[in-house]
Amino acid sequence: MASKPPVHSEQYPHSYYVDTAKEIYAHPQLEGNISADVCIVGGGFSGINTAIELAQRGMSVVLLEARRIGWGASGRNGGELIRGIGHDPAQFQSEIGTEGVQAIQQMGFEAVEIVRNRIQEHSIDCDLQMGYCDLAVKPRHMDELEEEFSALKAMGYQQEIKLLTKPQLGEVIGSDFYQGALVDMGSGHLHPLNLALGEARVARNLGARLFEYSAAEKIIQGAKPKVITAKGEVTCQYLVLAGNAYIGHKLNSFVGGKVLPAGSYLLATEPLTEAQCASIIPQNMAFADMRIALDYFHLSADRRLLFGGLCTYSGKDPKDIEAALRPNLEKVFPQLKGVRIDYEWGGMIGIGANRMPQIGRLPDANNIFYAQAYAGHGVNATHMAAKLLAEAICQQAGHFDVFAKIKHITFPGGPTFRSPMLAAGMLYHRFKDLF
Repeated sequence: MASKPPVHSEQYPHSYYVDTAKEIYAHPQLEGNISADVCIVGGGFSGINTAIELAQRGMSVVLLEARRIGWGASGRNGGELIRGIGHDPAQFQSEIGTEGVQAIQQMGFEAVEIVRNRIQEHSIDCDLQMGYCDLAVKPRHMDELEEEFSALKAMGYQQEIKLLTKPQLGEVIGSDFYQGALVDMGSGHLHPLNLALGEARVARNLGARLFEYSAAEKIIQGAKPKVITAKGEVTCQYLVLAGNAYIGHKLNSFVGGKVLPAGSYLLATEPLTEAQCASIIPQNMAFADMRIALDYFHLSADRRLLFGGLCTYSGKDPKDIEAALRPNLEKVFPQLKGVRIDYEWGGMIGIGANRMPQIGRLPDANNIFYAQAYAGHGVNATHMAAKLLAEAICQQAGHFDVFAKIKHITFPGGPTFRSPMLAAGMLYHRFKDLF
């Protein structure tokens, strides 16, 4: 049997997304010394969209990507565009007040609209399809969905939502594995790499300068920060660190210490027949269940089932993603038992200790900003983070300050010991999922 391609290499992973990418563009490597109003480190959703937001406001922007645009989580993720930012903003009421909590809740709705508007305005071909379900595996999950339904209604959520009990589930999913669902027509799914590549085109057209294979090796703080790469240097007024799980301790220990890289993995099946698609997902929605170690899935534009999950904290990718994920897929959809798997891949998402995105500026350098730790819900949250960063850099802090007030602990033990410690904590939550 041929060996499986590695998940991480210098090039894009061997994924369904890369094989169906529409706007792959070869950006140059940075050579020599250049300057800009703002330098951005990281060419994923956070970085690209910050570049767009700043360029729209008339600022000169340089973006440095260590490998390829959309190489990290932005071009590898489950492609689900889901309302909300962070986990339970109400837990931060003592730090940000009732108004701050409400602001984050509303931004969680607005963020989806930012993505939808960007796609529409710039004709980005990324298979956007609205319709999403949270799935209850345990009876207590149903209680949580009922609470969420009531809360969304109370907040004035404008999109169509409805609760489905087990006998009604056949409307949206052909599986006996679940207890019920919360349907949300204001969330959906898309092709994330095509979104990132399309947005990179928007950034270029606005005058932003994007560089690939230009990893930031060193940052020199000061009135005009400098970013050193292997072959060049950028001098700027403001610096944005948007490398998320890939930022690393070495580049900046404050930012790197607050985000834990966690692996998440996906399969893409062979193309299914129309009858098979109708039997498993009759309304072409996206799904995620309510467990900590969750499954998430939807159909691609060419009728493949994209099925993801398997969150790991070891820092090591599984040797055989298909062997690890297939049992989960076949438990949800036994009618697909033995289906051929054409692609398997994964990547690192960034998780913070409190599962709230980290958006702020360095305590010892108010001209250096960061955004990271979206905890697997980054497609919309990155776009909101970009807007907030641009507003803060252009002296319109507002909602940026709401996020900046939230305290985020540094994971103890440094890079070596924090993964085992978090894994022990997650085992506790997974144990709870059994009941």
